[in-house]
Amino acid sequence: DIHYVYTVDVSVKDEAKILARTMDRNIKKAERVEYSFAAKGKEPLKKRIVIAGFGPAGLFCAYMLAKAGYRPLVIERGADVDTRVKKVDNFWKTGELDANTSVQFGEGGAGTFSDGKLNTGVRDDFGRIRKVLETFVEFGAPEDILYSNKPHIGTDRLRSIVKGMREHIVLAGGEIRFNTRLSDIISEGGRVTAIEMVTGDEQILTQECDALVLAIGHSARDTFAMLDNRKVYLESKSFAVGVRVEHPQELINRAMYGDMADKLPPADYKLTYKANDGRGVYSFCMCPGGFVVNASSEEMRLCVNGMSNRDRSEPFANSAIVVTVGPEDFHKDGPLAGMEFQRDLEMKAYALARGLIPVQSFYDFKIRSNEERDRSGDLSEIWGFDNILKAGLDKACEDIEEIKAGNFSGIRKPHCKGWYRYSKLDTILPGFMRDDLIEAMEDFGKKIPGFDGKEALLLGIESRTSSPVRIKRNEGFESVNFENLYPCGEGAGYAGGITSAAVDGIKVFEALASRFQA
Repeated sequence: DIHYVYTVDVSVKDEAKILARTMDRNIKKAERVEYSFAAKGKEPLKKRIVIAGFGPAGLFCAYMLAKAGYRPLVIERGADVDTRVKKVDNFWKTGELDANTSVQFGEGGAGTFSDGKLNTGVRDDFGRIRKVLETFVEFGAPEDILYSNKPHIGTDRLRSIVKGMREHIVLAGGEIRFNTRLSDIISEGGRVTAIEMVTGDEQILTQECDALVLAIGHSARDTFAMLDNRKVYLESKSFAVGVRVEHPQELINRAMYGDMADKLPPADYKLTYKANDGRGVYSFCMCPGGFVVNASSEEMRLCVNGMSNRDRSEPFANSAIVVTVGPEDFHKDGPLAGMEFQRDLEMKAYALARGLIPVQSFYDFKIRSNEERDRSGDLSEIWGFDNILKAGLDKACEDIEEIKAGNFSGIRKPHCKGWYRYSKLDTILPGFMRDDLIEAMEDFGKKIPGFDGKEALLLGIESRTSSPVRIKRNEGFESVNFENLYPCGEGAGYAGGITSAAVDGIKVFEALASRFQA
């Protein structure tokens, strides 16, 4: 019974009378909240408001401030979106990583190289989500994002939207400095008064400010370390880690739509499972008709993500399948313990496939995990991880040539941006994670026939689902122990996607505009 479900907003005469006599619970008054906010701050701005980071949170904070006349200064460690696209494409082709301009860093943030999904679970009674969507449409997004249940822009469309918003910020008096990284904060008596920044040509500059918005993204590990060194209050938080699973899109379509599969758009899915050990396992960032991409941002560490264009026309679907982890799993203390847990797994993934994306069939993953578990306990010890790490630091040019020639260990090739290598992913994952992934995949196979079958490929590692750190803030959106410091967005631990990060950027704008005069 496949059908579309519509919610239709209509205007009628005598609305009150119609509502009074209807007995249908599906008919109710449409309540739309229009976003409205008037800047009313009284404190004079002596120095500029500086925003570190130009992902969705920083972008919308800067856009709203600029429109209100505040002329913000934005610094972004990566390049503008056009230069960024070229550098990332070169990385996927050659493996030459620019650690500052990557899938994670640069104009638009990590969301610029993603599926561009805009659905969010954030509750919003003030019209901020609608404001975000309307702003995207104003700068070129398709209008269907205003009414679709699962709004989606696509990587290809996001790039021009981000660029248009940046140009509007500049026209309104704001300033954007690309290739400029926040390297330190300068404070007096617990108040941030200035920042230190490093330019692309390694110049160290100082900029005074009356407020610093930290919209740094979930991968700004050096910045987290600097903040911890400066005693900014940070907390380690739970997040999720796992792998990307890839299937032919046709398999997903048939499972979800049956005989209607050829007549409907590419199908998506959302899957959850509670493992025997009590951990949650779930799909995340599902990309119909997309690619798995090498999303690394550090030398000698590797992670993956998913990406789709607007038309979602590629022949394969992918999604992260991730397991929840928390401080009890990190084996270290301190606010950066989760970050180090991520880095350790990414280092192993890099070494495992010698800098390429590790790929393994789920069938092989499951069989090997069961066999090795019977023999020992720690697969990494059996496999001699230390030796593999040493060998893996050299680029495997011969492996790339082998892949180009079409020899891929008897399984189909994955649909990737970036080179890949068939590898034993099971050897680098903690035992609980292997067990939980196998349990969950088998359960998902009952819901989507073939999900745990021979067509399922695992690619790893998916480690950047959300920030491992929270920069704790008070009700006024300031750091709890540093005045003038405003943690914002996903990297600060207050968002989990494009829309929620953009909404948090608007909230921080409101806090600043309630305090300062334009």
